[in-house]
Amino acid sequence: MCRHLAYLGPAVPIGSLLTAPPHGLHRQSWAPRHQRHGTVNADGFGVGWYAEGDPVPGRYRRSGPIWADPSFADLARVVRTGALLAAVRDATEAGADGEAAAAPFASGPWLFSHNGAVKGWPRSLAGPATALPAAELLSLEARCDSALLWALVLHRLRAGDDAGQALADTVAEVAAAAPGSRLNLLLTDGETVAASTWGDTLWYLAEPGRRTVVASEPYDDDPHWCEVPDRTLLAATRTDILLTPLKEPTA
Repeated sequence: MCRHLAYLGPAVPIGSLLTAPPHGLHRQSWAPRHQRHGTVNADGFGVGWYAEGDPVPGRYRRSGPIWADPSFADLARVVRTGALLAAVRDATEAGADGEAAAAPFASGPWLFSHNGAVKGWPRSLAGPATALPAAELLSLEARCDSALLWALVLHRLRAGDDAGQALADTVAEVAAAAPGSRLNLLLTDGETVAASTWGDTLWYLAEPGRRTVVASEPYDDDPHWCEVPDRTLLAATRTDILLTPLKEPTA
């Protein structure tokens, strides 16, 4: 159910991360190597990137598969960035909301993606949703599980939680309300990356002081890729990676 990737490092063409690697997101849209659920990620895609001196990212999203968008090839070739978040989508419910349901979701400096599915959606999240102000529920970009997860994370960020805490608390809340959900979340502000593993794969490639890549699966066969254990919170910068076990929700 989706593949995603975040990058922090020197400015590079978007395509060097997404389309040029032999197993990049472009190829993962039809031939992922490590995806545990679903086989084709053709229900939309998106990329958000940061320009130097501007903390608010730009986004490019489409409702169809990445391989069917000829304009993206030109964009990926010429746009350079030192930070991005990108995703290809396999929808929990096919056709739900089109482009608006494609990650990354965004607010201010933040970009967010969800790889997985909420069990029993939408009834299972009726409880967590009641904690959100009406204005935040009414401003959801789409009527999919990922959009509501983003609203729950964003609510915590606005309340002052740091990125890792916002993800960890959201995962715990949703896992308790909807057992069996897959909750691999990915969040960046262009300077840091936070991610959770909960039911699907996550890997990272780190060259301290130079670049950090966090992805659902490796985009090449570099032996330095490291797999993140399930039930783990990852916090990363350009220089450090910190892994912290996530607790199972209490009954």
